Amino acid sequence: MTHRPPRTFRVLASALAAGALLTTAACADGDDSGPDRADTTETTETTTEISSTPLAQQSPAALTPAGARAALVTEADLEDDWTQVKNAATWRDSLLVGQVDVADFLTGKADAAACQKLLDRLYDDDLLGKPSGASALTGFKEGESRLLYQVAAYDKAALDTSFAWLKSLPVKCDQFTVKDSSGGQRTVEVVGTSLPKEGDARQGLQVTVRGTSGGEPTTLTLDVAALRFGTDAIAFTNGGLDGADDDTTEQAAKLGAARLEDVQAGRTPSADPSEID
Repeated sequence: MTHRPPRTFRVLASALAAGALLTTAACADGDDSGPDRADTTETTETTTEISSTPLAQQSPAALTPAGARAALVTEADLEDDWTQVKNAATWRDSLLVGQVDVADFLTGKADAAACQKLLDRLYDDDLLGKPSGASALTGFKEGESRLLYQVAAYDKAALDTSFAWLKSLPVKCDQFTVKDSSGGQRTVEVVGTSLPKEGDARQGLQVTVRGTSGGEPTTLTLDVAALRFGTDAIAFTNGGLDGADDDTTEQAAKLGAARLEDVQAGRTPSADPSEID
């Protein structure tokens, strides 16, 4: 036989249960003086995301004309007897002028166009295409050799395309023929070269053009280098009729990279290359 509790006890128990339910509902609704659970979670996640982003990944400030000039290599950065010149922007080498012979290419016009673009851009001093922002250019001379050096800001997509094109050239343009306006022929060879591991991407080439000048056999040899730092880039050529000095190419790439990285970080590049590791 089951004994039922007295009525007074049952009423009191019901009242206590109802009070507990009201208290639970109040806790679930929260009060206006503090954030609810969803707000707290969102705040925590946002804080975690911000604090976990390294400062080093923040984009550098846009390259300015003054910054581009400061990032250029100087005579002090180059070994041997290089002398800075004032007319580098007017340099043009006629051995680079000519029409690529499409018949040299098994794959036809596509590869021929890539090789034609190389010659045209080397002649026009815009290896990576036209800059979209600030740019600066300088040049140095030593005997029959020249070093033409440029720092500039570019559109990201265009820079991606230019580096992909440069990377393809040792295969597409390993050897081909160029015809000049008088019907003379020149042989061009393109090989890939290594550069110091600076920047986000890099591509080195050596371009050799064999032909005649003034009725005499002539060979033009150029080291070609491009290094990328975000949307800023360094591009330079080094060489001439006396050949190309590999040590100068490496020095210009390494010390030039340090100068551009200083500019991007808001620092003034060192005037003394010995201070650069």
